[in-house]
Amino acid sequence: MTLTIAPRVRALVLLLLAAACALLAAAGPASAHAAVTGSDPGQGAVVDKAPARISLTFSEQVAMSDDSLRVLDPEGKRVDTGKPSNVSGTTYAVPLHSGLPDGTYTVAYQVVSADSHPVAGAYTFSIGAPSKTSVSVSGQSADDGVVGWLYGFGRYVSYAGFIVMAGGAAFVLACWRRGSGVRPVQRFVVSGWVALTAATLALLLLRGSFTGSGKVADVFDLSLLGQVLQTKTGAALVSRLLLLAAAALFIAVLFGAYDKREDAQEKRDLTFGLSIGGVVVAAGLAASWAMSEHASVGLQAGIAMPVDVLHLLAVAAWLGGLGSLLVALYRAPADTPVDRPAVRRFSQIAFGSVLTLIATGAYQSWRQLGSWSAFTDTRYGQLLLAKIGLVVVMVGVAWISRRWTGRLAETAPLEAVAVREKERVGAGAEPAGDVATTDAGDGDAPATAHSDTDTDTDEHPGSERAAQLARQQAARDAARQKRMRDADPNRFGLRRSVLAEAGIAVVLLAVTTVLTQTEPGRTEQEAKAASSSSASASSGTGASGALTLNMPFDTGGEDGKGIVTVDLDPARVGDNEMHVFVERPNGRAFDIPEVKVEFTLKAKDIGPLPVVPDHIATGHWSANGVQIPMAGDWQVDVTVRTSDIDEVTVSKNAQIG
Repeated sequence: MTLTIAPRVRALVLLLLAAACALLAAAGPASAHAAVTGSDPGQGAVVDKAPARISLTFSEQVAMSDDSLRVLDPEGKRVDTGKPSNVSGTTYAVPLHSGLPDGTYTVAYQVVSADSHPVAGAYTFSIGAPSKTSVSVSGQSADDGVVGWLYGFGRYVSYAGFIVMAGGAAFVLACWRRGSGVRPVQRFVVSGWVALTAATLALLLLRGSFTGSGKVADVFDLSLLGQVLQTKTGAALVSRLLLLAAAALFIAVLFGAYDKREDAQEKRDLTFGLSIGGVVVAAGLAASWAMSEHASVGLQAGIAMPVDVLHLLAVAAWLGGLGSLLVALYRAPADTPVDRPAVRRFSQIAFGSVLTLIATGAYQSWRQLGSWSAFTDTRYGQLLLAKIGLVVVMVGVAWISRRWTGRLAETAPLEAVAVREKERVGAGAEPAGDVATTDAGDGDAPATAHSDTDTDTDEHPGSERAAQLARQQAARDAARQKRMRDADPNRFGLRRSVLAEAGIAVVLLAVTTVLTQTEPGRTEQEAKAASSSSASASSGTGASGALTLNMPFDTGGEDGKGIVTVDLDPARVGDNEMHVFVERPNGRAFDIPEVKVEFTLKAKDIGPLPVVPDHIATGHWSANGVQIPMAGDWQVDVTVRTSDIDEVTVSKNAQIG
């Protein structure tokens, strides 16, 4: 059994990393965290005369640049003048040229929400009457895919680096209080520092392009970098780099002066000082996320930011310590294994971390969701349910690990094994060839049986023989170390259960990273409510007789949810003009392959009367001359197709004529 452990471990780690990358690939890096809740003129509106300006209202304050709001005429030429300005609260406007001719105009926006995420979209309105437009707004996303994916991956690496560095250092300081055998964990902690530093620098370079053009060529644009440094996110990233310099000094002391201290009192004093300094640095690093993301905006920001810091510290203590324990169990020298007290101390820390995560996570869930329905009706809530499920599974596996810890043998049996191993080696009981064969199958030590075993050269027979003996001795030592690590079945069981915990933690971290890039459920539902209110208001202005129907749909496929709106004007017997708008749940225009509409008057057995509207712009279809033969309670059926195989028909009744 022991010969196949290492290959299985490697395969499991690769599968888990692949799952994490798949989650990140589906994260949608440019997810909107601020939603458009209103506009003037409204989406699809037809106004009699040209407005002096257009305005957009968002669900929260946003950051604007000179090109954040653009208005394009039917030929694609810009007709806005001046810079966008904040006219009141969360409403922003841009002036237009005077005397604009009739036709359909496109409003494109690209802003950065208060929690640092880019938001982009577009809609159309018409002056006088709708017209054909040459403007294509399908490419108005904040990134072209490559930069967005790199930015999302950089965020994942930064979270993972912080957890490994902070959690690993806490494990050494609080659990593994011994000077020897910590070198594998030292490499683990240092790799976390390197990953976090590299990811922070990459995010700083990518930020300008990510929130702007999304082009790879703009990543090294120094002017964009200068603009980033003036933003809240840029300040947070620079602060993180400065704190990482302090973290490097902390790590140097932890694995240098602290590791070499022999005097117990001096070591206790240094432990206290390092604990205080480590907590301060770790809290500062955690605050660099809290000050620039979800926690910094919205409801109770003054409470949410400290809670977010505490949440991230608890995650680091649990998952980072778990990774350090895994490294120690698999890579620590057999003569200095992780003892039972160290594992028990970590178990206590992990238990406290889980309690902290439950408390802070409950508050964050309430703040970001606001209602029970948001758990199932929003993407944020669905991801949160997946995260909760993973945490529950991890706690279950941790309970199994705790049982193994309770049965973990003390180091004395291992010392006895060490004595027996030395006796066997001294008696020549283990030929070099056997050692090489065993290690080659296991993968923990390199095979040392070579074809030149008995082919000493004439030139340097002594040196060749010495090198051969050294290789054989190294192989014997590696094999002995592995047998000593695997000698205790309870320790072997603990290693497997901790490996399972660490594997779940990799996926859990990926889900958490996606959560930070997803629009909070509370914001999404508020945007839906505002959109519904606006639609109800427009349908309730009965003087014109225009009819507006809003129908949510779900084709069941990937990215298959949205809202289809049918505007019928003047909604009377005879000729009518119809506009169909398709939006995502967050209010952004949704371009789909096909929309069809049918009218049926069941009371008179008329219909269905099919109407195939023309595609005007992103998420906008139109048809003129729609004939309604008589007044009555008409059933309006809309067929929405979001892919080659995913479609659905939604219906609503309305009084027409």
